[in-house]
Amino acid sequence: MSNLVADRPLTLGWDVGGAHLKAALLNADGVALRVVQVACPIWQGLDRLSAAVHQVLDQLPAYPQQHVVTMTGELADIFPDRLSGVMQIADVLSQQLIGKLSFYAGRQGFIALADVSFYANDVASANWLASADFVARRVEHGVFVDIGSTTADIVSLVSSKPAPRGYSDAARMRAGELVYTGVVRTPLMAVAQRISFGGEYYALAAEHFATTADVYRLTGDLDEEHDMAATADGAGKTPADSARRLARMIGHDLGDAEAEAWLLLANAFKHAQLDTLREALLRSASLHPQTAFGAMVGAGAGRFLVAELAAQLHRKYIEVQTLIQAADEDVQRWAAICLPAYAVAYLAVQHA
Repeated sequence: MSNLVADRPLTLGWDVGGAHLKAALLNADGVALRVVQVACPIWQGLDRLSAAVHQVLDQLPAYPQQHVVTMTGELADIFPDRLSGVMQIADVLSQQLIGKLSFYAGRQGFIALADVSFYANDVASANWLASADFVARRVEHGVFVDIGSTTADIVSLVSSKPAPRGYSDAARMRAGELVYTGVVRTPLMAVAQRISFGGEYYALAAEHFATTADVYRLTGDLDEEHDMAATADGAGKTPADSARRLARMIGHDLGDAEAEAWLLLANAFKHAQLDTLREALLRSASLHPQTAFGAMVGAGAGRFLVAELAAQLHRKYIEVQTLIQAADEDVQRWAAICLPAYAVAYLAVQHA
């Protein structure tokens, strides 16, 4: 990292996930200057987080005066509970970062390190609300859908404000606003119980043989830069590797069928995942009728699914990237991929 300190204040937004660390550097006008994503498997130890922080800082053009943090990494299974995870992550960051440090606590706003223990339940897994708040300031009525590697967030937007039914993970899962399905890490046995292949329905093996990344490598939907997670068997990421893993889900070997048959199988899994997401969207719209014909705003590595859902439901689709101010198109694109990091920094700039 350059030792350069900018003439105008810079804010660095951090999104500490269980698998990735994302950071977005914004200037005082809320313009993204640099966005960085690095692998950060927290479940392997907090030293991974410390190393990832240094990786991010080394890629910045200048050191920020202000750091703002949101997180979901407290869910990693190295922590006995969410409170412990929030506190330990906050402690690591406080030791690594220089300058003003605050944490996003959802409806409570930004809080200091000293207050994290009191507001730990608000800090935990609040990154979706930062993203929804940012989007709602630009879309009066509609729905925000952020599909990542592991989960999908569905948030109604009413009168330019997020209108979730729940705020905790448990409440959001009960309301169908947090759906544990993503485009990279989700095991295929969690996508469907049976799948069509060769004119028959097959029950799926209840084994971690393949993930949704295998599906979307074959369909061509998954950008290579989003394909950062290890494969289910630790082997390669070629189309043949992915097809071989899909075949195992229905008790087959790769040589049992032609490439076209495995592509059809991948599309069957894709449509099963779309069915799950569409059901959740229709449930959300039934609660807020004013959003039912509003725009659908797509974000995350799986935003291609949001575009398809919008087409199926005959709704306007907005790419979240178009709502973001950035130094150039590449930074804008990465800000959309790492939206919670950008959003939490943007909210902090607006709050200042």
